[in-house]
Amino acid sequence: MLPHGNNPGAPGTGGGGSSVPGLGPDLPVAGARAALPVERLVSAGQTFSQPQYTDNFFEAVGGHETFVKLVDAFYDGVAGDDVLRPMYPEADLGPAKERLLLFLEQYWGGPKTYGEQRGHPRLRMRHMPFRVGPEARDHWLRHMRAAVDSLDLAPLHEATLWDYLDRAAHSMVNAAD
Repeated sequence: MLPHGNNPGAPGTGGGGSSVPGLGPDLPVAGARAALPVERLVSAGQTFSQPQYTDNFFEAVGGHETFVKLVDAFYDGVAGDDVLRPMYPEADLGPAKERLLLFLEQYWGGPKTYGEQRGHPRLRMRHMPFRVGPEARDHWLRHMRAAVDSLDLAPLHEATLWDYLDRAAHSMVNAAD
């Protein structure tokens, strides 16, 4: 899976961020005076402020702080999990947290730091040394579900994020339990 947030040519990105349905400049604005072109409003001396919309998922959900909260909550669960914790060879989960944070931020349209530091994500290849069976997948999804729920995202954002995480978890399975 390629991070689509900053990958030109990736589906739905236009080269600069994920496309999130329902977030775009074409949305009607409550109370907007659509019948009057901007030029007429300005020439009449009226002022208005253009609402800010973004099609960048990373920005739309709160940027860096949101992804830090997601990753922290996820690894709080992993730390005490008898199935997942042994998959992390480092005594300190900090480096794993940093890698996941950088990956998710880049995937969703944030900074390109993951790619600059680690290259292409190659998720399946990077997970191949670990036995990831259905039980590990389910534990991962349980902790990630709790982490996503802790964010209190808008329903569309929550569904978009969860859809990706669920599909990614299923694609990492490389062994039968």
